[in-house]
Amino acid sequence: MTLDQLLKFIKKEDQRLIKRFPLKDEQQRKYLIALKVMEEAGELAEAVLSSDGIQRKEKLLLYKHKDLGDELADVLITTLILAENQKINIKKYLQIAIDKRLKRRY
Repeated sequence: MTLDQLLKFIKKEDQRLIKRFPLKDEQQRKYLIALKVMEEAGELAEAVLSSDGIQRKEKLLLYKHKDLGDELADVLITTLILAENQKINIKKYLQIAIDKRLKRRY
């Protein structure tokens, strides 16, 4: 899948979610999506801890079958939906971030 294909899917998914979960205003929607990003990041953290057995026993049972790839994809998709919702040109900002990293001296 290319980035352009992914962003096309994100645009459609954003529209589907707007229809499925109508909210009173865009600010409320922005906050809800941002919270969803945090929720997904939390699930990723749980899966990482569980994959190495660094978790309470009851959580190990809950998350032991979680796939890190699935959780990473959920974080990425939800983050891209937030960017779409806020009309952020994510390709532009990805390039800026890449350029910054390329200039770093480690």
